[in-house]
Amino acid sequence: MQESPVGESLARWVQQHARSAPDAAAYITADSRLTWAEYDARAESLARRLVALGVELGARVAVVLPDGPAVHVAFLAIEKAGCVIVGVGARSGRRELEHLIGLTGCTAIVSGPEHQGAEMSGLVRELCDEGLDLRHHLIVDPESGALLGTQGSAADTALNPDIDLDGREPGGEFPFLLNSTSGTTGMPKCVIHDQARWFAFHRFAVEAGGLCEDDVFMSLVPAPFGFGIWTAHVTPTLLGVPTVLMSRFDADRALELIERHQVTVLAAVSTQFIMMLASENMKRSDCSSLRVLFTGGEAVPRDRAEAFEDRTGCKVLQFYGSNETGAVSRTTLADPRDKRLGTAGRVIKEMNVRLFDEEGNDVTDSGRGQPGCKGPTLSAGYYKNPQASAELVREDGWMMLGDIVTIDDEGYLNVVGRTDDFIIRGGKNISSIAVEAQVGSHPDVVHVAVVAMPDPVFGERVCAFVELRTGSELDLETLRLHLREKDVSKEYFPERLVVLDALPRAAGGKVAKGELRARVAQGGPERL
Repeated sequence: MQESPVGESLARWVQQHARSAPDAAAYITADSRLTWAEYDARAESLARRLVALGVELGARVAVVLPDGPAVHVAFLAIEKAGCVIVGVGARSGRRELEHLIGLTGCTAIVSGPEHQGAEMSGLVRELCDEGLDLRHHLIVDPESGALLGTQGSAADTALNPDIDLDGREPGGEFPFLLNSTSGTTGMPKCVIHDQARWFAFHRFAVEAGGLCEDDVFMSLVPAPFGFGIWTAHVTPTLLGVPTVLMSRFDADRALELIERHQVTVLAAVSTQFIMMLASENMKRSDCSSLRVLFTGGEAVPRDRAEAFEDRTGCKVLQFYGSNETGAVSRTTLADPRDKRLGTAGRVIKEMNVRLFDEEGNDVTDSGRGQPGCKGPTLSAGYYKNPQASAELVREDGWMMLGDIVTIDDEGYLNVVGRTDDFIIRGGKNISSIAVEAQVGSHPDVVHVAVVAMPDPVFGERVCAFVELRTGSELDLETLRLHLREKDVSKEYFPERLVVLDALPRAAGGKVAKGELRARVAQGGPERL
């Protein structure tokens, strides 16, 4: 297998595949096939349009597209144009979209004609009227990535066929992506990625899963986020192998595509593979081509993982880490089953993991603490947020994770608690504090506390406990209507609402969330 030298760009790898295997598939969907030659040419055309419109080197370009070949064409085009991708999740609401574009200073945006049922051109005009400096809007086909049209100050600029893209591609250590991560202040932060960290992650993945040029990938994880980046945009490109994609996850369709395309490497969060396992079609689907399932983003339920392995014959692997740190530990094909499915794997030596107590003392020898690391998969911190970056990285350079873990004598890591108030729903980190801020905006809500509600499919769901103004009433649908009217992202919608006369309080006056979690675990009526 070829190695990817640090400093060489993904764009060069795609060009190489376009020359050596032009008709081989790069991306496959239920209804289409994009070859390496088509992938390179379509991205090249879009990159030339960006340059023709006057988008400057290093400019930030937002991408708002559903998962599929188009989002990868857009990412590659932005790289070829020497710009920085701002990955916006396809489920992002208007407020989150406005926040991310404003925070990163995007001057251009690539999108489909619509976003969540709204005409995108009208939405972009509204954002500009509100002060955002979006000078250029490129509208592409959300499936193929083919350019449909442009809007903005230079929308009618003719495309000069002699536009030279040479010298615009950044190296592997140049920031190529800013993507959002769960924030605790109501709006997400943006993590700075370079390609070098994902080249390193790729090497760790190849070693873990024995990945090679004969594999066929299927990534069910959205590309703007880290899991989706390495499984659909980076590793398949470095290996030169096809990737099967779905714009919207459907368990039955996923099983059909695995069988049809003889997928060997599947990437899915726990919720997705559990839904596939529960599908009636699982009993008659031939998934024997699968060698490896990479999962993670949340605790992997051991009994479901065992059942998936038994049904398909593949091995379930995972990485432990974060959007900010990248890989910290991993399970591998060489690990015995009890370690693969009962731990988060061995600590990766190159990541130099240490453990710290609440006072910041190094307690690595004790085998329990909050992990910090220094290694090749670390991000460059948060974009334009020095305070948050300072909280992420200690003064002595250790980048911290928000969990409490144990590491045994063999180097296997287990997560035993969290220091941050997050709910992990289907692999997505949802800040309880962010949800509380949105729910608290309802005029009848006096106090609110949000906790995780255990769920057999998604792992956790969002449960909101509220105190209401005297004489007021509120149900879940009314609350969700209020949030929709405020253009709140769906991730911040509660899935259960419990009205209390008063929220329980702990010593010092803080809400006793432990008591609320216990109530949720016990179940019961909507008004407890």
